[in-house]
Amino acid sequence: MRLTQTLLRAELVRAQAVATIDGDRVRTWREVANRVRRLSGALRGLGVGEGDRVAVLAQNCDSYFEAYFAILWTGAVIVPLNTRLAPAETRFQLEDAGARALLFGEEFAETAAILKPHLSKITAWIGMDGPGGAADHALEDLVDRGPAAAETERRAEDLAGIFYTGGTTGLPKGVMLSHRALAAMAVNLTMSLKVDETIVNLHSAPMFHLADIGTFMATMVGGAHVFVRKLDETVMLDLIGRHGITHIFTVPAMIDRLARHPRAGETDLSSLRVLGYGGAPMPMGTYDVARARFPDVDIVQGFGMTEMGAHTFLEARHHRPGADPEKMKSVGQPAYGYEVRVVDPEGREVPRRQLGEIIGRGDNMMTGYWNRPEETAQALRGGWVWSGDAGFMDEEGFVYITDRFKDMIVSGGENVYSIEVENVVSRHPAVMECAIIGVPDDRWGERVHAVVVLKPGAALALDDLDAHCRAEIAGYKIPRSLQILDQPLPRSGAGKVLKTELRAPWWAGRERKV
Repeated sequence: MRLTQTLLRAELVRAQAVATIDGDRVRTWREVANRVRRLSGALRGLGVGEGDRVAVLAQNCDSYFEAYFAILWTGAVIVPLNTRLAPAETRFQLEDAGARALLFGEEFAETAAILKPHLSKITAWIGMDGPGGAADHALEDLVDRGPAAAETERRAEDLAGIFYTGGTTGLPKGVMLSHRALAAMAVNLTMSLKVDETIVNLHSAPMFHLADIGTFMATMVGGAHVFVRKLDETVMLDLIGRHGITHIFTVPAMIDRLARHPRAGETDLSSLRVLGYGGAPMPMGTYDVARARFPDVDIVQGFGMTEMGAHTFLEARHHRPGADPEKMKSVGQPAYGYEVRVVDPEGREVPRRQLGEIIGRGDNMMTGYWNRPEETAQALRGGWVWSGDAGFMDEEGFVYITDRFKDMIVSGGENVYSIEVENVVSRHPAVMECAIIGVPDDRWGERVHAVVVLKPGAALALDDLDAHCRAEIAGYKIPRSLQILDQPLPRSGAGKVLKTELRAPWWAGRERKV
């Protein structure tokens, strides 16, 4: 399937239905499809052709959504750029991808001005919010003037997008995803979540990231998309009540903030059906608060990575009261049409409940890393994507991630999995959020170190934390040192805690073996 088919179907069967809501601006599927055709025609007039890479640097908005489809309608390849990067990092990705055009939001006008003198291969600089500055063209002018172009049809195996990884262990890599891969994710999630045209999806995850799974899924069924540029829990609560949001896909940290917000108990949340999370495990403390605040809302989890999106699914029934609490510790079972194995370093499947590396395959797999044949060969072996996640599978196919291999702590010869400790620490009544890392220790090699953000007015001593943990986990897993931050934990654009940043000051000038 080509991704543009989702737009064509929505226009055909839901022409007059609401497609996008951005502030006070509401457009139907017919209006959106016609704007996509004209923007595609304008892009072709600017020299963008089949297979060219077109980058987008913007916050979530309806223009981003239209640009996404217009680029694909042109037969080009979208390169969504991380909005949290420094100009030098953005420049690297634009050069690496060989971008022909850049569309940017007004928040990134200064970045575009800095980059423009250094990127002569980009021949079209398009301001998504108007002309001026580095913009040679304004998106709205292009839509107004552009001829309605016929679709350049692409095959399922053709490249649709290049999505850059975070680059925490070196230079970012461009993950190549085909039309087939992105369409497979949309089909799979449509089945798993059982969505239909009544979905009103809030784009709460950044659109540059695959965590924003609703772009194609909600389009596929002709639902509605709601956008907001700067998202916080107050805005989210307002949008739920104002637009009848039914589905939100975000990270556990945002669910925690929603549940704890004073207005959560006062807002009409009757439309909300599903809170989906991914990108990071949900600490049990967060789950307890969310379940109490949203008793009638289904909570679901999807696990995946840029190289292999939404590969497992933990259903709503496994998050409901009375469900087996052990299943809540998993990331679910392989999603429809996908395979998962846990293997040893030679690729041999290990027995159930034995630790190994999680690998997977299916139509959602990447085709490789852009211009990185060696890294591609390392990640794609034997037709499988090797995740880098340590874990095991139980007898019913539930997959348990014990840790990223790089986050595993080896203390006194014992393996300590940070996720397990975080689940316990997060339930301390004084803790707002936490991260567990390994730091150097002369006696143990590494010691378990807790980095904690406290609730307002709360206090926490290491002895208190020790007593709290000792009832639930073995002594060697208990944090031996405590660090309290007066600001939120550092996170990636996808909401993952950046443990590399937390570890860096401790390991400066030293080699970490894990």
